[in-house]
Amino acid sequence: MHLYEMNPILRNILAVIAGIVVGSCVNMGIIMISGSVIPPPAGADVTTTEGLKAAMHLFEPKHFLMPFLAHALGTLAGALVAATVAATHKMKFAMAIAVFFLAGGIASVFMLPSPIWYTVVDLVLAYLPMGYLAGKLAGGKQLNASYSNG
Repeated sequence: MHLYEMNPILRNILAVIAGIVVGSCVNMGIIMISGSVIPPPAGADVTTTEGLKAAMHLFEPKHFLMPFLAHALGTLAGALVAATVAATHKMKFAMAIAVFFLAGGIASVFMLPSPIWYTVVDLVLAYLPMGYLAGKLAGGKQLNASYSNG
């Protein structure tokens, strides 16, 4: 059985699971290589949440680039996979994945406080816009399109 012959409900469930898995893998992959692209501040232990909290005051704006890219590209990849695999409502599935990762971003803000400028940029630009872009790339219609005919 090919993906396109699959029951639409099962295919949509698969879309969500695949979107979360792929998005998480992209996110973690970028986080894993981030230290080699932009080394952390000298003496910072970035291997634990406690170490990150203790060293946060040492971080410069450049140190926030890779986490932002991880969040944005992870969301974009996950939402694109979900929208591509989904049998119906491609934009809604892309945005659902974006909301899932946004919830993770909000939780991250509470677990690992960061500068307010980064929190705003990350939460406003890394999640919902990437989900919307993914939905458009996958051929999804705008969320409010079904209401335009009354």
